[in-house]
Amino acid sequence: MAKILFVMTGADHWTLADGTLHPTGFWAEEAVAPYEAFKAAGHEIVVATPGGVVPPVDETSLAPESNGGQEGADRIASALAGMTELKQPIKLGDVELSDYAAVFYPGGHGPMEDLAVDADSGALLTRALDSGKPLGVVCHAPAALLAARNGDGASPFSGYRLTGFTNAEEKQAGLADKAAWLLQDRLVEIGADFQEGEPWAAHVVADRNLFTGQNPASSAPLAAEINKQLG
Repeated sequence: MAKILFVMTGADHWTLADGTLHPTGFWAEEAVAPYEAFKAAGHEIVVATPGGVVPPVDETSLAPESNGGQEGADRIASALAGMTELKQPIKLGDVELSDYAAVFYPGGHGPMEDLAVDADSGALLTRALDSGKPLGVVCHAPAALLAARNGDGASPFSGYRLTGFTNAEEKQAGLADKAAWLLQDRLVEIGADFQEGEPWAAHVVADRNLFTGQNPASSAPLAAEINKQLG
């Protein structure tokens, strides 16, 4: 049995270009599907957030239309209620990477607000990448990679093949025109080799020990890939 660190947003809003606070948090499926996959494989989960706050769920991710109907929404809500680790997060700044076999970042727009500029998260990502341990990041969570820097100021993720929520998906979701910046653009700017799949279809990219998923549909396949690495 391995111990897996879930690094999650503490932000319940995303500041848009005009200063409006868009309600958000983490996307339920992107926490639930990997959590269930890792637990089924016998692994232990520890949640860390900036300041140790309880991660807020994006209410939109609990709606029937986000879960294929009411039955799916009920299942996600029930699964979330059973994830007791979410209610007892540790502080991101207190994380000892050596305690964990893998690190996983669920998405949602929340990481665009806090993890994208969080120095503790950036340092942890840099250490995790260097460690060779599986590092999984899904959907909007690759925003956290923007806070990671080498000693020379360059991104440790420069040159890595990866994916994340695309400009096309953000446009289709109706928020691209309101956003202060778009995730795909920023990842390209730091030198990442961004791999864009079809909108909303499962798409996982693996490069060395970095495993990324494009969107909510990619969270379960991404977790399966990490489970394979953990053996």
